[in-house]
Parts: sequence; structure tokens; C-alpha cells
Amino acid sequence: MSSTLLPAPALRIGPIALDAPVVLAPMAGITNTAFRRLCREYGVGLYVSEMITSRALVERNATTMRLITHHESETPRSIQLYGVDPATVEGAVRLLVDEDRADHIDLNFGCPVPKVTRKGGGAALPWKLGLFREIVTRAARAAGDIPLTVKMRKGIDTDHLTFLDAGRIAEDAGVAAVALHARTAAEFYSGQADWSAIAALKAAVTSIPVLGNGDIWSADDAVRMMAETGCDGVVVGRGCLGRPWLFGELAAAFGADHRLVDANLGFVAGAFRRHAELLVEFFDDEDRGCRDIRKHVAWYFKGYPVGGDTRARLATVSSLAEIDDLLATLDLAAPYPGAAAEGQRGRAGTPKRPALPDGWLDSRDLAEEATCALAEAELDHSGG
Repeated sequence: MSSTLLPAPALRIGPIALDAPVVLAPMAGITNTAFRRLCREYGVGLYVSEMITSRALVERNATTMRLITHHESETPRSIQLYGVDPATVEGAVRLLVDEDRADHIDLNFGCPVPKVTRKGGGAALPWKLGLFREIVTRAARAAGDIPLTVKMRKGIDTDHLTFLDAGRIAEDAGVAAVALHARTAAEFYSGQADWSAIAALKAAVTSIPVLGNGDIWSADDAVRMMAETGCDGVVVGRGCLGRPWLFGELAAAFGADHRLVDANLGFVAGAFRRHAELLVEFFDDEDRGCRDIRKHVAWYFKGYPVGGDTRARLATVSSLAEIDDLLATLDLAAPYPGAAAEGQRGRAGTPKRPALPDGWLDSRDLAEEATCALAEAELDHSGG
């Protein structure tokens, strides 16, 4: 729990003014409408959708069209796009703008998943400077008055860093902000994020906001990142898993008028139940919504006195009534457990050699054979 108070920094992304310099990072299978609504109930900031594949969007895939639909309470509406073909990305941006489906659009160039980088997409793509420039320039032009931002990683590995070049290109292309996950694709989510890279990007990109991402597990971490790097805001991913009220703590830490919660077991159980209820509404299917909440069990109850049998049963629920019965068996007065509930959560993985198209690193120009591989790169994988 943070007790740090600072004057509220102003963060403006294009015409969007945020009460706190905080952005929810897109996470596949996590940051759907249900989770975004829950985070909003606790705090303030910009809450970004799951990553949307540009090709699926322009083809009006039914699942994709549902994922880009926001609840009426969601303002501003923020959507992240992933794509590798300039024309397709441009078409996806135009669709969002022409049909008034977004108030902010983010482009993902941070995905480290091998199935994406193997085809030259995600964190591998900024290595090809011309391709990156064309995608971002055409997307920014298509966005018009809607602010377009870019999220990226440091690069492919320590020998092939791309973030400074990419940041400058994005700035010149007219994007409204850039965000850096301070790891390379090779690091995946392992080790410690290199916040000095965020400071370097902030020094290189001076006319638009620079946002930092990586290892923000608490409000104190966010305050420290901004103090150490000079970045204009923070992007929070795994730190809010099972802890959507972190956005309230962040708001309070940055001087917004938000009350800190007492996260005892009763409070956490209530948040878990609310999340399940919102998922049922999102899927319009109680069984599916309850199946989706199962993956959140370990995150919500990390460090709390919830027995293994109860955890196992919560991880197999199929109805809200079943959730209610199980939560009623808990000691809801159990206090917040402190350090046991804090720190890293979510996937970490281990460093690995990035999967890349043959000869990808030989040149920063896009070879003809690589263009064919890129056509297969638009897959539904999380990034960042």
C-alpha cells in the first residue's frame, strides 16, 4: 500500500486529459470490457482494450467486432491494434475513426511471442525501419484528430536495440505519445526492467509524452519510475492482475482525490465476485463468464488465508451461485497480509533467443522474401 503523495502531474495524450498519468496495458484475455470497467470503478486513467488484430478488424470478424465494443460507461474508449501491413493497419484505423469506435488508438510493436516475431511482427518489426515508418505514418494520418500512440520494447535483444530510432520516427510521424516496455523481446517478461532505457527515450523524444512500462507492482513503484526516469506517465500490466484497485492507489499517489481501500479478505472477495458478474454480462453467458474468472483466482487471493481446496474449487466454478457459496466459507475479516500479497504476479518466463525470419537481422531494410513472411504474422497473441 502506498502512502506517497505528489502533486498531480498533467498528462495529455492528444486532446485526452487524464486525471492521473496512468494507463492500463493491453493484456490478451484480461483487459476485456469487464476488467476495464472494474478498474475504472476503483481509479482513473486510460484503460486500453485487448490487442486487436488489424486484419481481423478490417474483415469484420465477429469476435473482433465484439472485442472493440465498449460499454457505455467507458470514456475515453481506447483500442490497441496489431498489424504488419501498412495498408491493413491504415484500413483498421480508418474503420475505427469512420465508425466512431475509439477515442484513442494504440499500435503494438512490443509482442515478444515467438509465433509473432518468427514472422517479423511484434517486437521484431521496428528493426525494419522503413516498414515501421510507413505503418506509423499511414496510421497517424488515418487517425486524424483521434490520438494515435505507439507501444514498443527496447528491441530484439541487447545487440539489436530499436527503441530510440523507433521513438524518433514515431514522433516525426505525428503520434501523440510513445510507451516503452523496458525489456527486449529476448528477455520476454523475465529479470528486471531496464528503467534507464525509459530515461534515454525521454531524452531522445522531447515533443510528446513518453510513458514507462515494466515492473510496476505498486503505486510506490510508479512514483519511483517517474522520479528516476522523468517519464510523463506509467503503463501498468501484470501488477494489476487480481488487484484492480491498484488504480485507486495510483490515483491517490499522484494526488487525485481517491480513497485508499482496506484490502482485507472480505474486500478482495467482493472484488472477485464483481469481476465475475461483469464477465457474465460481457459474455452474456453465465457459464462462460465463470469459466473466464477461474484464471484470476490465484491472483486475487495471493497471500490471503484461502485453503488449497477452496482455491481449487473456485478454479472450477460454473455459476455465480457457486462462487457465492465458496466465498461465504472464507474468513472475510482476515486482514490484508502485506508483503505476501504484493510483488510480482503473472507470467515471467525465462530469457530466450528470439524467433525471427531467416536473415532478418542482416539488414534494417525489408527484403522481398521477408514481405511474404509478414503476411502470416497477424495472429491473436498478446504483446507488450
